[in-house]
Amino acid sequence: MTVAFIGIGANLGDARQALKDAIVCLAQQVGITVLARSSLYRTAPVDAGGDDYFNAVVKVETSFTAPQLLRICHHIEDQFGRERPFRNAPRTLDLDLLLFGDEIHGDEHLTVPHPRVAERAFTLVPLLELDPALVIPGQGPAAGFLPAVNTQRIEKFSFCQCTRQKAEARDAS
Repeated sequence: MTVAFIGIGANLGDARQALKDAIVCLAQQVGITVLARSSLYRTAPVDAGGDDYFNAVVKVETSFTAPQLLRICHHIEDQFGRERPFRNAPRTLDLDLLLFGDEIHGDEHLTVPHPRVAERAFTLVPLLELDPALVIPGQGPAAGFLPAVNTQRIEKFSFCQCTRQKAEARDAS
């Protein structure tokens, strides 16, 4: 079994719900156990236009190889209507294999660690929430990359809207 981290993002449709549903889809896969999920974060698109993204990171344990896990992620994206009309296009769901144990892969089909994992607040912040001592294979401690992303806007949200809805209902009465 290997511990892997999967980045989840969306900015089309009900992006927040898509992330919740994607985590359920991952958890339903035989051979994948969801160990933890980060908080939900809203971020501005990086190198793209469009609406803000909702992002999270999921820590999983899996019996699959990295290429197999990536294929499962792509299949789930397809189920959510993911289209790839151009690089960094807005998306209904994006699942990125960020880390796969201490493995390093680099070919035309799979690059792990994800090539931009240390350059994006929307991956680093949730990764460090799940594992503050995380080391990115071949790169070093993840926390060491935070200063380079501190100008990227990232806002923490709750997955559950229950508390806010209860407060709004109470205030309305």
